Amino acid sequence: MNSASAEALSVVLLVAVLACAVVRPFGLPEAVVAVPAAGLVVVTGAISPEHAWQEAERLGPVVGFLAAVLVLAHFCDVEGLFRACGAWMARRAENRPGRLLTSVFVLASAITAVLSLDATVVLLTPVVFATAARSGIRPKPHAYACAHLSNTASLLLPVSNLTNLLAFSASGLSFTRFAALMALPWLVAIGAEYLVFRRFFAADLAVPPPDAVSRPETADAPAFPLFALVTVGCTLAGFVVASAVGIDPAWAALAGALVLAGRALVQRRATPVAVLRATAPGFLAFVLALGVVVRAVVDNGLADALGRVLPDGTGLVALLGIAALAAVLANLINNLPAVLVLLPLTATAGPGAVLAVLLGVNIGPNLTYAGSLATLLWRRIVHRYEHEVGVGEFTRLGLISVPAALIPAVVALWGSLLVVGG
Repeated sequence: MNSASAEALSVVLLVAVLACAVVRPFGLPEAVVAVPAAGLVVVTGAISPEHAWQEAERLGPVVGFLAAVLVLAHFCDVEGLFRACGAWMARRAENRPGRLLTSVFVLASAITAVLSLDATVVLLTPVVFATAARSGIRPKPHAYACAHLSNTASLLLPVSNLTNLLAFSASGLSFTRFAALMALPWLVAIGAEYLVFRRFFAADLAVPPPDAVSRPETADAPAFPLFALVTVGCTLAGFVVASAVGIDPAWAALAGALVLAGRALVQRRATPVAVLRATAPGFLAFVLALGVVVRAVVDNGLADALGRVLPDGTGLVALLGIAALAAVLANLINNLPAVLVLLPLTATAGPGAVLAVLLGVNIGPNLTYAGSLATLLWRRIVHRYEHEVGVGEFTRLGLISVPAALIPAVVALWGSLLVVGG
């Protein structure tokens, strides 16, 4: 296959894969189109079998890490962690919309950072809807917060997002240095989002709940599950120790997942099939296949095109340019393909450029539904609660919040690189 044909086929297949992930016709999983597309680019010669295998080998450990984190989050839910979170939010809010929004920001930021953005979208969003309903509070600001923070608040740790795992492996940083460099951008971005939300949803937050709604009772509220919290804490400590001694942190994630899953199996609260389902094997296959298709696009001209417009260096202006390009690309082709494309082009410039890409692909997707798979999943969950999410409103909020969070976050990253060092 000549280069022009290979480039055209690769782009068409990437668009088809992303369209299927966005629309999911007949409820089919994302992998239904992605896996055959990956096979097609190999069979037709758009990508060599060697390059396809190299991409699969590169993504393999990341996918394994993701599977372990998904199991960990699922069995935290089985242990009752998210029910306890709902009770805590209700007590903390005391039927006041502004206080509930603050509680959602605190919990969503912590859950996204520690248990990954999927936990916030899939497990916390329903809890937020239930809490708002019990309190008689309009759910829109709090539901939108789950969507935005599943992206923005995933900046802190390598385990917070699949894009982080990819950037972590490309950056050459240790677990602790990654977290140290991203701590200030994480706080700044969340703070900016909070200020935007208070202003944008001021009318919703000013509506008090009906007088008939009573304050939540605390006597029967579920307590936070100590075993799950200790396991998660030990897993995080394991990430730090493993990174320090040169062991893949995926082993720490696997240990934490096995502890919680094993406890649920022994107590007959789960089956082996449930554990397997918790790993989301279809989504994992989608990630691997998408990586191969994106590699075909990169090999057939996209890398050269982006290389001509990607800023050089790691100064403040260059970091702002890299983050802006990453944000635009995330909204055009989704954040996961965007990070797969940009990491090889920025890795040679050092950790600063890689982390700037991460800011762009994690904050930028809040502009459109198609920006991240997490947002698409969140939209489907919101529809289950018969809550309309307007494209116009979502985009207007994103047009304000994305630059408000991205620009100061990049400045914070630049300052962190000067203080902590890359």
